Amino acid sequence: MTTYSVYFAGELFDHKHLIGNANLAEAIERTSDGRYACVVPHHLEQATGRAVDIRNQDLKQVMACDLGLFNFDGTDLDSGTVVEFMVAKFLDIPSVILRSDFRSSGDQDKDGDAWNLMCSFYPRVSVLGFNAMAWYQEARDGASDVAECSVRLYSRIADAVIEQLDAVRAEPPVAESDEERIRALYEWATRFPGGGMEGFCGPGFVDDLIESKRQKGLL
Repeated sequence: MTTYSVYFAGELFDHKHLIGNANLAEAIERTSDGRYACVVPHHLEQATGRAVDIRNQDLKQVMACDLGLFNFDGTDLDSGTVVEFMVAKFLDIPSVILRSDFRSSGDQDKDGDAWNLMCSFYPRVSVLGFNAMAWYQEARDGASDVAECSVRLYSRIADAVIEQLDAVRAEPPVAESDEERIRALYEWATRFPGGGMEGFCGPGFVDDLIESKRQKGLL
């Protein structure tokens, strides 16, 4: 069985974000029977406290992963998540946007996405939106305790996410197997951030990830 790595992007600044991200990532791996393995940034060991090294580590993982899962919750999107999403789109990485926030936001019309229009309309993107409060209440109904409610809720979300990951993974790449263009994009992605990013990625990084993604039918 082929396992696809998924970069799990989202806020990670309080206990709700941290445990919620971890619960969903674990549920996705369990429910997919290992077809998808999530890379959760706050599970990565930080060898240094330097901000630039943390940034470089996260961007390297965005580049290396086969797909991306981007949590677009809040009335204003998390800026770090938006940067990671744009890097993924720059590299034509298949991506799923997840929004569970039931509040209205953004600058689009009533049938548009609930966020700034600059984050919409990109190819190889699937959007999964649902009302977190409604799903929580449904999971809570009949549950014996919070733990059972949590398992029900995250299993349901995982099922929906996996369906979207399967769908977006099947979409054809924009680069259309243009070897020269693909290599140029990934090499530039190691250089344009500056801050030692190119050295952080190291020699052979681009060659290895391109070969891996090609073998999985993603390029």
